[in-house]
Amino acid sequence: MNFLLIVIMTFFWLLLVYYSILLLAGVIHRKKENQRTRAKLTYYPSVAVLIPAHNEGLIIKDTLNAMMRLNYPGKIDVYLLDDQSEDRTSEIGKSYAEMFSRIHYICVPRGEPKGKSRVLNYGLSITESEYFIVYDADNQPEPDAIMKLMEISEQTDRAAGAVGYVRTINQNKNLLTRMISIEFQVFQLTMQSGRWNLFKLGSLPGTNMLLKRSIIEELDGYDPYALAEDAELTIRITQRGYLLPIVPNAQTWEQEPEDLKTFLKQRTRWLIGNIYLLEKSLKSIQFWKGKTFFHSMQHLLTYFVFVFFLITSNALFILSIFGMDVPIMAAPLLMIWFMSYIVYSMQVISSLVMNQQTNLYSLFVGAIMYFTYAQLFIILLVRSFSIYVWNRIKGSTIGWDKTKRFKDADKKEEAA
Repeated sequence: MNFLLIVIMTFFWLLLVYYSILLLAGVIHRKKENQRTRAKLTYYPSVAVLIPAHNEGLIIKDTLNAMMRLNYPGKIDVYLLDDQSEDRTSEIGKSYAEMFSRIHYICVPRGEPKGKSRVLNYGLSITESEYFIVYDADNQPEPDAIMKLMEISEQTDRAAGAVGYVRTINQNKNLLTRMISIEFQVFQLTMQSGRWNLFKLGSLPGTNMLLKRSIIEELDGYDPYALAEDAELTIRITQRGYLLPIVPNAQTWEQEPEDLKTFLKQRTRWLIGNIYLLEKSLKSIQFWKGKTFFHSMQHLLTYFVFVFFLITSNALFILSIFGMDVPIMAAPLLMIWFMSYIVYSMQVISSLVMNQQTNLYSLFVGAIMYFTYAQLFIILLVRSFSIYVWNRIKGSTIGWDKTKRFKDADKKEEAA
C-alpha cells in the first residue's frame, strides 16, 4: 500500500509541476506575441470562410455581419453551409448572399453521418481557395483575426495553418458563462500557448482555425464519424510533421451555453468525440509516435487522469471531514486534495491577471470553480462513457447533438 501511495503521489506531483511550467510558458508566449510586430506579407493567399449551420436563425445575422467586417488584404469568400435548416437560416442566408458578393449561401445535400465533419467536407469540395478557415455559426471574429492568422501561418515553416483564441461573448450572463469563459482563458489559451512555446505543438479548437487546403486534402479531409473533429484532425496533422502555431491575439467571440442542461449536452458530445479518438489511438501505434505522443497523452491527462484525481481528492476530503479512520498515510493523501485545489486556482487566477479581469467577482468565481465547475467533469465522464459503450454494443453511430443558442448575448465590450 505504501509503495502504491508513493507511485500515485510521485505521478501527481510530476503532473502539478508540468502544468505549472506549462502555465508559465503560456504567459511568456502571450506577452511576447502582444509585444511583437509581425512583418506584412507581400501576397495574401485566398481564403474561404466555412460556416457550418443548422437551425441558426436566432444568431446568424450577427455572425454574417461580423463576416462583412473582416479586414483581409487578399481574396476572401464566406460560405454559409446550411445543413438542412428548418428555421429562418436559409431565408437570412439567401438575403445576405443577394446583397453582398462576399457571402455565398450553400444548401448542403442530405447525407450520413450527420454532423459538422460531413458539412465541412462538402464545403471543401465546392471551394477552391488556397486556405480555408472554420467559424461556428455563433462566432463574431475580430476584423483582423484572419490577417493575423495568415501572417503567422505563412511565416512559420511546416505550418498547416494557425490557431486563434475563442472568447466568450456572453460571459456576464450568469455564473456558468463566467466559469466557461475562465476555463477557455486557462485551458484553451494559456495552456495552448504554453505547449506551443515549449514543444511547438498546437491543437485545433474547432473554430477560428486557419488551414491550408493542400495539406487537408493530403489527409483526405475530415473524419465524418468524429464528433470531436478538431481533435482528430489535430492528431493527423501532427503525424505528418506539420505545425499549428498559436496566435493569442487573433480573436473570435462566441456564445456559450447559458444553462446547465445545454452545457452538459455540449460537453457530452465533446467528450464522446474524445473517447472515440482515444479508441482510435489505441488501435494504431502511429498515434503515439513523435510529437503525436503529446497529443494522445494530453487526452488521457485531461479527460481521464484529471477526473481520477478529482474523484480521489473528493473522497479524501470527505473522509477527513467525517473523521474517518485513514492509515498513517492520511497527511500525504490529504496533501493531494490541498495541492489539487491550490494549483487549479493558481492557473485560474494567473489567467485572470493576464486578461485584466481581476475584479472581486472574477476572483470569487475563480476560487470556487474547483468545488463547482470542475466537479461537473465527473458527471460528464460517466454520462459520456455510458452513451459511448451502449452505442458500441448496439453497433449504432452516435449522432451529432447541436448546441442550443440563446437570444440577447452580451456585447463584446461588456465581456472584455
